[in-house]
Amino acid sequence: MAILVISEHSADQIKSSTLNCVTAALKLSGDVDLLVAGNSLSGIAQQASQISGVSKVIALDSPSLIHQLPEVLAPLIASLAKNYTHVLAPATNFGKNLLPRVAGLLDVQQISDVIEIVSEDTFKRPVYAGNAIAIVTSSDAIKLMTIRATSFDPAQVSGGTSSVEQGDISSVQEFAGTKFVKEELTKSERPELPAAKIVVSGGRGVGSGENFSIIYGLADKLGAAVGASRAAVDAGYVSNDYQVGQTGKIVAPQLYIAVGISGAIQHLAGMKDSKVIVAINKDPDAPIFQVADYGLVADLFEAVPELTEKL
Repeated sequence: MAILVISEHSADQIKSSTLNCVTAALKLSGDVDLLVAGNSLSGIAQQASQISGVSKVIALDSPSLIHQLPEVLAPLIASLAKNYTHVLAPATNFGKNLLPRVAGLLDVQQISDVIEIVSEDTFKRPVYAGNAIAIVTSSDAIKLMTIRATSFDPAQVSGGTSSVEQGDISSVQEFAGTKFVKEELTKSERPELPAAKIVVSGGRGVGSGENFSIIYGLADKLGAAVGASRAAVDAGYVSNDYQVGQTGKIVAPQLYIAVGISGAIQHLAGMKDSKVIVAINKDPDAPIFQVADYGLVADLFEAVPELTEKL
């Protein structure tokens, strides 16, 4: 049995979601190869070779892959996948955009958001916004899966001694229907949201983008990442990079502080696996209190600045 993990990387760094994906792959008890695709990959490939548990790194290095457009990358992965029993990618925007295209080319079904590896052909995934867990058994010769990163510990980026092999890029070609326009990188001193140990999120109750400064203040005191509910994003308080929920980022930090968030089921689906949940809301009947370990019924504009001051 051979497993291929498709790595996600940017800014010359392997993303943490890839490390969680490797851990999931290792539970399949086969040789795990890691694919890195892009341009000028020597640094990324070297990092990948250090990941514990990886047998081999396959580098697809081409100027045509510099932006990792899924329309260009999918045919290459589909060709490689025929040598593997399982192909895994992170259940992030990257993986969700890429793997369905690979599944279409291979004519197999994709299994999305896997949270547990039961056996080599049986997996668990959440359905109905996480209110039920489906047990899925696949008979496909090649099993394609996106992995929910929060369900698996990250692999160690040390101790690995895997070789780096140059993959075949002779068939790579531009896709006429898609072109890269631009990329905007958000720079922040705060931790990356999906990998943060502490997250402070604001909701519609915060009232405005200017008022989000109290969320930033508390987050900076705690060394936390900042999140938001979809209602706050839709209202224009913050960009959708901050969105936590079923249609945003899935997080499971050690501490999640929900400020002015009512707790719609779509938001709970993205954060209810957090180890400790603290809710601050002036409405005692807000659904967020049903999942919170600690709840404070208070005006957030009084409670949050006071909490920040006392930390």
